[in-house]
Amino acid sequence: MARVGMTAERLTVAAAEMADEVGYENVTVSALARRFGVKDASLYSHIRNAADLRVRVAVLALAELADRAADALAGRSGKAALVAFADAYRTYAKEHPGRYAAGQLRLDPETAAASAARRHSDMTKAILRGYDLPESEQVHAVRLLHSTFHGYVTLERSGGFDHSGQVEESWHRVLDVLDHTLRNWPGE
Repeated sequence: MARVGMTAERLTVAAAEMADEVGYENVTVSALARRFGVKDASLYSHIRNAADLRVRVAVLALAELADRAADALAGRSGKAALVAFADAYRTYAKEHPGRYAAGQLRLDPETAAASAARRHSDMTKAILRGYDLPESEQVHAVRLLHSTFHGYVTLERSGGFDHSGQVEESWHRVLDVLDHTLRNWPGE
């Protein structure tokens, strides 16, 4: 029998909150059941298993980040759009480290297609329209941007820049370099 008020959505949000608190890798069905004061079995009428729970958190994180990035991009183009998108990405990772980690989960093709993952790529391509990149080059530029943002955020979150300071200045320099690169993209 399903516990009153318990839904897959409520469990997903609770798991996402737990991920931010204790790390995505520590989100388990048992830990979530303890949070709700129920036995593990009580959750299985709402989620299939731990993998299902992890995928749900990943899908939630992708949607939240896509919404935040879309709001940041609204009405912007060129470098202003690039900076707004990158800052939204970085801020989300800082505010929701567990959810951000969840968003990196490799999803099966069907789940990925139904998630907000495609929105992230589409928004990045929208930024590129402000730089007049040929369509044949956009996939490369999208990969450059996403790998740069993810790499910086990952190093920053893991303390990789703690020894040298000037993290904000470096972030802005990275964005300046990306803007310059996109404006001067090499020909095909």
